Amino acid sequence: MNTYEEEVVEELKKWETEMCKRPSLWNKTTKSLQTKINEKIPQKVHDVMTSSMKHMIKATLIGSEYTTKKTIKFTADLRERDYKFEDRLSFYKKTAAIEGAGTGAGGILLGIADFPLLLGIKMKFLFEAASIYGLDVKDYKERIFILHVFRLAFSDPHKREEAFQRVLYWKETVQEFPESPESINQMNWQELQQDYRDHIDLIKMLQMVPGLGAIVGAYANYHFLDDLGQVAKNCFRWRLLTDEKKKRIITKKHPQ
Repeated sequence: MNTYEEEVVEELKKWETEMCKRPSLWNKTTKSLQTKINEKIPQKVHDVMTSSMKHMIKATLIGSEYTTKKTIKFTADLRERDYKFEDRLSFYKKTAAIEGAGTGAGGILLGIADFPLLLGIKMKFLFEAASIYGLDVKDYKERIFILHVFRLAFSDPHKREEAFQRVLYWKETVQEFPESPESINQMNWQELQQDYRDHIDLIKMLQMVPGLGAIVGAYANYHFLDDLGQVAKNCFRWRLLTDEKKKRIITKKHPQ
């Protein structure tokens, strides 16, 4: 193992610790506040956001819109892949910030439109990132893995460790899905939608406040892409490691 790989192993050890942390007091307080705010939002608004998210993700993972390009094939070590990844992450963060500023300046209607637009940017980014690390994004099982990466990035702090374990022990997780693309319907869509919305709703509500929308929209979208990027990077790095290297990182036992 070279020096750079040693550095990555140490980073992944810290990542495991972070993913397995218990919810903080701030997490619990935010959750309570978020619940109260959500109760005051018209149900029709909730329905629109939930429906658009569900259909966009399913179309992305089952369809071909994001899988028409071939997986990036190039002889590269982990350092080169990480460099390529950071370059694309920077591009997507700027794209998300511009989109957030634009919709944030347009008030409530464009603020609502930001939800599916931002989701589309995130999914495009994940597919490209997976390709950089050598995953065949035309393989529906790899698309299911991408969905698990998405779920981990935006999981409820109370459920994060369970989501992390499913990525960590992917060989076992993927066995739950039959040899058919339709098996993606086995995902708990309601839980995925709610966790994602809970993660972003609080700050996104501020995006609809007149005078603050553009600033909040740009900052929030940039921040969300950065968070997703860090989780995705480590998930895809993990897939590249040999079992021997993984043994040096894992401290949590696989749940029976």
